[in-house]
Amino acid sequence: MRTASVRYVPEHRPRADALRNSDRIVRAAIAALRESGVAVPLEEIARRAGVGIATVYRRFGDRDGVIRACFETYFAEEVEPLALAAREAADPLRGLAEALGSIIDTLAAHRSLLTAAREVGAFTVTIAERFAEPLGEVLADAQRRGLVRADLLVRDLAAIVVMVLATDYRADHDDADQRRYLALLLNGIRPSADPLPRPSTTVRGSGQLNLH
Repeated sequence: MRTASVRYVPEHRPRADALRNSDRIVRAAIAALRESGVAVPLEEIARRAGVGIATVYRRFGDRDGVIRACFETYFAEEVEPLALAAREAADPLRGLAEALGSIIDTLAAHRSLLTAAREVGAFTVTIAERFAEPLGEVLADAQRRGLVRADLLVRDLAAIVVMVLATDYRADHDDADQRRYLALLLNGIRPSADPLPRPSTTVRGSGQLNLH
């Protein structure tokens, strides 16, 4: 009996030059948004990146795709390290508070990117949670010491970031409102005899509570 031959199909991977183009486009877009605001056209981003507009569409599909890639890159490079640094804090509660404050300040510092990300649905609790995962270790330590609620999740911390930044507006020049609302929300994570309502069943558990 003859054995059927199997044709090997090599895995398709982006070429190195395509990856470089994508990176140049994302970095050009982040800079252009900071300098020119949310309305910066894709043609200007392509010009800054040194590529044709067709390359932008080929790599990202549309403007929304560019914005999503920019926001994820900004999160990975600017926000995630702040969450990782919280692990070094001797006091886990202080580490959580300082990390959340720094994350909020860092995101608010690029208002145009934040606004654009909101417009395309790229700034969500789910995305913020993914980059806040390093806070899980700090949260668990704070829970073991009885410094925060035992039913608190990393997703709750991500939601605090999203909620505080929902108050971001240009008239708040010294970020006084952001600091005020963050302080109010941080008071809510302290131990309490009143349990929190259960999260949705779609939430991945973090900290000491793990619901699937």
